[in-house]
Amino acid sequence: MWLLNYSNVIDPILKNVRIRVIKLSGIKAEDKVLDVCCGTGDQAFYYVRAGAFAYGIDLNPKMIEVAEKNKKKLNLNNIYFQVADAQSLPFEDNFFDYVSISFGLHEKDREVRDIIISEMRRVVKKGGILIFIDFQIPLPKGIYSFLVNRIERFAGNDHYQYFEDYLRRGGLREILRKNQLFIERNERKKNGIFEIITVRN
Repeated sequence: MWLLNYSNVIDPILKNVRIRVIKLSGIKAEDKVLDVCCGTGDQAFYYVRAGAFAYGIDLNPKMIEVAEKNKKKLNLNNIYFQVADAQSLPFEDNFFDYVSISFGLHEKDREVRDIIISEMRRVVKKGGILIFIDFQIPLPKGIYSFLVNRIERFAGNDHYQYFEDYLRRGGLREILRKNQLFIERNERKKNGIFEIITVRN
């Protein structure tokens, strides 16, 4: 039940971010798009609405269960969910036109982050686009930053430790630089709390 409540609270807050990802990245009809660590599937649903063939994977079976329920409720086709580990994606090399991860890297150990990015690069086509959505670092001062910290702390000690490491290490930009990925386009949303970055593989 808490997953449904979480989805009901978080997804509306991120609606404008989800929509902007489509426009910033250039996703169009017939494209094959994978959302890694998809949670309840909200970002993947926006890909389908843009006419793409969407795939979502998450390690948490309960998240995928909610995603499947939402898929049926919304009566959407051309979208596929499965339980899978982002460190070992169950797809062939060069399979997708786009691969995204939304708010997944900040909750992982730094070594795991690098493995996930390596897997994302493996399954996206040469010249394809990688999309990263996460918290901008440094977080701007204000009520939104306060709420982000409270939510991350509430998620548990391990989760919060990974979040703090993400903050200390400079967030998405430093993670991408470490993995020799160069920003093609970027945009900040929700008073500078969230950042969308696209990278060409």
